[in-house]
Amino acid sequence: MQILIAGSTGKTGQHLVRELQGRGHAPVAMVRQSSDTSGLPDGVEQRVGDLTDLADDITDGCEVVVFAAGAGGGSSEEMTDKVDRDGAMALIDLSVSKGVRRFVMLSSVGAGDPDPDSDLAHYLEAKHAADEHLMATPLEYAILRPVALTDDAVTGEVRLGENADPSGKASRAEVAKLLADAAEAPEWVGKVLRMESVI
Repeated sequence: MQILIAGSTGKTGQHLVRELQGRGHAPVAMVRQSSDTSGLPDGVEQRVGDLTDLADDITDGCEVVVFAAGAGGGSSEEMTDKVDRDGAMALIDLSVSKGVRRFVMLSSVGAGDPDPDSDLAHYLEAKHAADEHLMATPLEYAILRPVALTDDAVTGEVRLGENADPSGKASRAEVAKLLADAAEAPEWVGKVLRMESVI
């Protein structure tokens, strides 16, 4: 299965590309012209694309799209809006128009009901808007909302949904495994799940 990954050169995205490749899929890495692609496995298809200016053919041939991108910590509110909200929405809309079957969103804990007093309020509001936009489309969707991300190794045990502690931590490698599950498994369709790793 061809699966487009937005954010493929990020820490979680690189884990995801390898995970999908290991499962026998054909991950398609969406990369910016300026992206450092040295962390991607050899032989992985790359398509140049920018979430602030998407080409119409970026999703061609892909059954599933995974949004694992983000403006990154320290970004301006304007860039957060451009990438995490508007860029996600544009990729969702393009996926609808191009016949993509499923869209998997890497969101964030707190995006379901953003706290206006949080230090991350603007980011969470952008993620909330993108999540809501996705849920209103005819796409099969799955939304994963991990807690604070770490580079810890996979433990093999996670808590999902209401059992996940919002103040806990989530391994990026573990997040990638769950995103891959969400891209494949029918039981993920329509799910919006908070997630933490059990360390």
